[in-house]
Amino acid sequence: MLLLNCPCCGVDADETELAAGGEAHLKRETVGAEDEAFEAYLFMRDNPRGVHFERWRHAYGCGKWFLAARDTVTLEVFGTYPAQTKKPPKAIENALKKKRPDWKGWA
Repeated sequence: MLLLNCPCCGVDADETELAAGGEAHLKRETVGAEDEAFEAYLFMRDNPRGVHFERWRHAYGCGKWFLAARDTVTLEVFGTYPAQTKKPPKAIENALKKKRPDWKGWA
C-alpha cells in the first residue's frame, strides 16, 4: 500500500485518502501559445518506470494539494513537499542521488 505524508497537515495518509493529480512540475501553456505546445501540455505526459514526481491531493483529509517523489516500480517514497514548490527540495534530491546513483536529475 502506498503511504504519503501530507506536508500540509502532517498526516501519514494511505492511498485510499488521496487523489492522484498526475505529473508534477509541468510548464503550463496559456493564451497565445502555439497549438502544438498547448496540445502537449494537455495530453503528453511522462510515464516513467522508476523515479517520478507527482501531484497528490489529500482528498479525505485537509483537501490540499502536494507533490511527491516516488519510485513507480517499488512504491518507495523519497519525500513529499508543498505544491507551490517550483522544484524538489535539496533533501529529496540528495535522498534520490544516495539511493539511485544513476539518477540524472528531475529536470
